[in-house]
Parts: sequence; structure tokens; C-alpha cells
Amino acid sequence: MENVDYIIVGGGYAGIFFAHQLILNGKSFVIFSEDRKSASQVSAGIVNPVVLKKFTTFWLAKEQIDFLNTTLEEIAGYTGKNYLINENIHRIFHDQKEQELWFAKSDTDELKPFLNTEFKSLGTILNSFGAGSVNLSARLNVEGFFNDFKAFFIENNHLREDRFDYSKISGNTYDDISFKHIVFCEGIAVKHNPFFSEIPVVANKGHHLKVKLSEPLGHQLTLKKKHFLFPLNEEIHYYGGTYDPNERGDEVDEFAKQQLIDGLSEFYPHSYEIKEVNYGFRPTVKDRRPILGTHPEHSNLYVFNGLGARGILNGCYFSKELFEHIEIQKPLMPEVDLKRFTK
Repeated sequence: MENVDYIIVGGGYAGIFFAHQLILNGKSFVIFSEDRKSASQVSAGIVNPVVLKKFTTFWLAKEQIDFLNTTLEEIAGYTGKNYLINENIHRIFHDQKEQELWFAKSDTDELKPFLNTEFKSLGTILNSFGAGSVNLSARLNVEGFFNDFKAFFIENNHLREDRFDYSKISGNTYDDISFKHIVFCEGIAVKHNPFFSEIPVVANKGHHLKVKLSEPLGHQLTLKKKHFLFPLNEEIHYYGGTYDPNERGDEVDEFAKQQLIDGLSEFYPHSYEIKEVNYGFRPTVKDRRPILGTHPEHSNLYVFNGLGARGILNGCYFSKELFEHIEIQKPLMPEVDLKRFTK
């Protein structure tokens, strides 16, 4: 019988950032993560404090970014790498009104730290009204992050690549593992979890393209008009992702693909070759807050879900909140507590 403090179910951002809290605090664990790509693993990895459609920010944006920077430095202590790519997002303006709105919003206390008013004119692409840079924005090296954590988990005998079988839970044992706590970080797969299937998580399908541009951009910036464009390597760029809340099919949606083609062609006037079309299902919540909490009848079972489109920031920040709730009984913030749905 193997004895561990924790079993984690799910290897996306929620599961990995929670595992980091366990590593940081000397807790033993195993993590169940099947050998297939989750929504987190096909995500853009954007770290962004601004909602770029309306130029607003969101709850705890600065706190989350500060905590992410600290966390990634801690992770570098045992993986040997910091996965943050410090290239700011440049929002391409659609028209003069957008430029004026950006300038006006930059003078508010809420957005002053984030909206840079030194507009740029970028070569190679169409940007008649210039582009504004988002301070403190960046992106994560998503492939490196997940690949290196998988290698770390294998090396330290944490990883189980089997499908988790809920029927094998009996008290504080699972199969041949004795545990104190199980944390379910399953994303949209929580709908198959008999303990937490009723939490109000809704799938939001997102598509992205991997493209080879015929004319190089000449920079490493993250560009945003309708969607994000940035380099993955010397040859391939990422462009995406869409928000398709009504699309549930487990295949590429041609309408979403065409949205991306039209969006990229709107500001990149040269030819490009589509190398891949990928998609994933984000676990979203109506109030746009993650869901953390304890099962009402099984006090050793917990849920960490609903990270939405801000999986990196939400997963990183609230992993510590959940860990401290379990370990020292620190009350959860009411905005993210599972109990908010049972009042």
C-alpha cells in the first residue's frame, strides 16, 4: 500500500499549480493525468490583466499576476526553467474611437498600471490606427511547462497515466493507495465525476490555428485584434482562440475555423499555410469565478474547477487558497467557494 497526503485528479493548470503547492510544502502526492491533451495544454498561455474587447480589468488582476511571477520563480527552482515569456500584448486598434477609448481608460486608477499610452505602428501587418501595449502582460511557454512537469512527475514517481476510477474510492483508500485528501481538477470532465457532477461548469469550446507565415513579422510580440497571434518557434505561429459556447461537437467546427481565417487575414495581408487546427473545452462558470470547495458529505474530497479562459492566473492564485483551506482551515473567499451555489 502506497501512503500519500494527496491524490490529484487532472493534469491541467489547476492540477499542476496545486501540485506545486504540495511540492513547496513537502506534501506527498500522486497525480492522475491521462496521456491526452487537456484544454490547458492546447491553450494560448496568455497572461493578461486587461479584457481587450472593452478595455476593462478584472477581479484581483494585479494580485494574480504578482503571484504568478513569484510562483514561476519557485517552479524554476526544481525544473531549472522559468516558463514566462515577457513579451507584452499589443492590441491593434480597429479605429480612432478605440484608440481614444484606450487613452481615456488609461487615465483611470483601475487601468493606469496596465494601458501603455505610447502607441506603436507595427511593420508587416495592417494597423492604420496603431497598437497599444499592455503592461504586465506576457505568455507562458505552454508546451515546455507541461512537458517538463510531466518529466518531473515521472522522475519523482508522482504520475499515474491511468483513467481515474471513482468506484475504487473506499474511505481513505483508492486501489493500492492510502490518502488523506483527493483534489479533483478535471475541467469539463467533472461532469462524469459522481461526487461533483452537479457543479455549474459549462463547456466553452475554443479553436486555434497553427500557421506558417509567408512574411516574417520581425518581432516576438503577441498581437491581438480579434484573436492572439504569436510565435511558437522560428517557423510556426499560434492564432486563436475562438469562444464557441454553443458548440459541443468533438471535432473541428468549420465556422470557427473560418472565423480564425477571416480574423488573421484582416491584419496579416500576406499568404500563410495552416499547419494544424486544434480545439479544447474551457470549463467556465456564469459568474466568471473559479469553484473551490469540499464535498458536503465526504470531507476528504475537494473540487478545483471553473478556471475559464484565465486558467493560468486562476489556477496559480487559487491553488494556494485551496491548499491553505485544506491544511489550516483558512476560510475560502466567498466569491469562489462552492457553497455560493447552495445558499
